[in-house]
Amino acid sequence: MHKARLRKLKRAKFRHKLFTTGPNKLTRGKLFKKHFDQSIQVNEFSIHSPKWPESFNGLRIAHVSDFHLGDLMPLERALDIVALIEKQEPDLIACTGDIVDLHPCHVRELMDALASVPTTYGTYAVLGNHDELDRPQAIVDAGLDAGIHVLQDATCTIHRGEEVLRIAGIGWAKTEKQCEQKVEHTCTNETHLLLSHNPKAFGAAQAHSIPLTLSGHTHGGQIALPKKKRINLAAAHKYTEGLYQSGSSNLFVTVGVGAWFPLRINCPAEIAMLTVQS
Repeated sequence: MHKARLRKLKRAKFRHKLFTTGPNKLTRGKLFKKHFDQSIQVNEFSIHSPKWPESFNGLRIAHVSDFHLGDLMPLERALDIVALIEKQEPDLIACTGDIVDLHPCHVRELMDALASVPTTYGTYAVLGNHDELDRPQAIVDAGLDAGIHVLQDATCTIHRGEEVLRIAGIGWAKTEKQCEQKVEHTCTNETHLLLSHNPKAFGAAQAHSIPLTLSGHTHGGQIALPKKKRINLAAAHKYTEGLYQSGSSNLFVTVGVGAWFPLRINCPAEIAMLTVQS
């Protein structure tokens, strides 16, 4: 393993012990039990952009992010979430990263389940920072083998009649500048849908007038004020949860289905069902 990646993995393991397994041990397992008792919400949103192709009006996207498959997301819980996605009958599934927490254990089972959900246009995914900690290629391979479109700084197109929907996805980038470089390399003014784990890509997406960018990463802070959910622990981010609009460009940041510490207050985990119109 590359030395820099190994250092990041060691730091992540230390944080995991400090904020997750350690406190759970002190509470004799009560912390995990309370966390697992929390339900996953299905939230519906309507999104509009004049640049969205008319042939794809009404497209229903199941936006899911931040499974963090591991201690706080056992495989059984992850598969229950996939089953809940299937009940929504989406046209397309978009998974915006942090599929695993520390290691890619059971990732093949999760990818197979996501790929097996009946959709009109398939399942698309990008990697997040946690996916990059240990054997990211194993996650990519698991997705590709299952039939998922894993977009690593790449674009693909969907055809409907004479119109196309261009979907782009960028790999993990930490800073706004790094996000911008990846968007410039991957997208054009003809891109319609951008998947980026980090919502900091939205600035570059606006420059290309991309109608819709989907992100995760922030978890909505996991702890937020009850009536002002954008006041939360993700204070270092400009875009933390929900829908943002600028001109013809939209950004949706989901709070995700998983967690990196076992506590959510006024920020329940969600599957975001997005209906997109021109």
